[in-house]
Amino acid sequence: MAKVAYYPGCALEGSGGPYDKSTRVLVKELGLEMENLEDYNCCGAMEVKNIHPMLQTYMSARNLAIASKLQGCDTVMAPCNGCYRNLKQTEYECATSDETMKTVQDLAEKSGDPVYDGDVRSLHALEWFMEEVGPEGIKSRVKKSLNGLKIANYYGCMYTRPRQIFPEKDQGPGSESSYAPHFMDDLLNAAGAVAVDFPLKTACCGGAHTLSDSDTSTQLVLNILQAAEDAGAEVIATECPTCHSGLEMHQVRAEVEFGIKSNVKVIYFTQLLGLAMGLSPRKVGIPDNVSDSMDLLAAKGIV
Repeated sequence: MAKVAYYPGCALEGSGGPYDKSTRVLVKELGLEMENLEDYNCCGAMEVKNIHPMLQTYMSARNLAIASKLQGCDTVMAPCNGCYRNLKQTEYECATSDETMKTVQDLAEKSGDPVYDGDVRSLHALEWFMEEVGPEGIKSRVKKSLNGLKIANYYGCMYTRPRQIFPEKDQGPGSESSYAPHFMDDLLNAAGAVAVDFPLKTACCGGAHTLSDSDTSTQLVLNILQAAEDAGAEVIATECPTCHSGLEMHQVRAEVEFGIKSNVKVIYFTQLLGLAMGLSPRKVGIPDNVSDSMDLLAAKGIV
C-alpha cells in the first residue's frame, strides 16, 4: 500500500467542505491510511500561470517535495482536478526538461524549501480508490446499496487534459481512459448505481469564467444538466470541487435569471460511496450541499 499524503488544496477548505468531509470518512471506512500534507501551498490554480508558468510549476513541486522529503511519502493524493492537473503537469515538465528541473531546484534552495527530485507521484482520489480498493473491494463492503440510482458521472475537463501529462492513462485494460473515463462509473456501479450513457463526461463547466462571464458559465452548466436529464440521470456525480460548486450555483442561477429549471441532483462520488458503506447523510456532508438530494435518496431507499 502506498504511503499517501493528502493534499486537499484550497477549495476543499472552503466551498468544497463536503468533499473533504466525505473523503476523510470514506478513507477511514475503507481501511485506508493517509496523512495530511503539512505546510502545503496553493497549487497556483488557473491564475498563477498568467504571471509566470514556472511559478506555478514551482508551487506544485514544493508540495511534492514536502511529501517526499519531509514526510517520507511516495504518493500525493489530490481530490481536486485543478490541483491534480497541476501536480501532474509539474511531474511531466520536470521529467522531460532538465532546464525546468534545475530551475525548480534552484528556487527551492534559494527559498530554503525541500528540493523536488521526481521521487514522488501524484494521484487523483479516484485513481487511489481504484488502485487500493477497486470495484470488487467496494462491492464486498457495501452495506446499503445505491439501489439502481441513475447517475451521470461527470469528470470535468482537467481530469484528462492535456493528455500528454497523464502517461499512466490509456494503457489498456485496467487503466483509466482519457477519452472515455470510467473509474467513477466502475466504483459507483459496484455500489449499486446505474451509470447512464452521458455524452458530456469531460465537458467544461465554465469554472474559469464564473466571475468574468457568468452567462457563459451558466450556459455551459445548463448543457451538462440538460444532457444528464436527457440521458435519464437522477444524479450527477462529481469528483472536483470547482465543477461541483459550478453545477450547483449555476443550476440555481439558470432558474433565477433565465427561468430554466432542472431537477437533477449534484452529489460528490465520495458522498455516494460513503452512503453505500452505511455512513449517514450527515457524516458524509449531504446536508451541506447546495443541491438538496435528501428526498430523492429517501425515495430510493438509500437513506
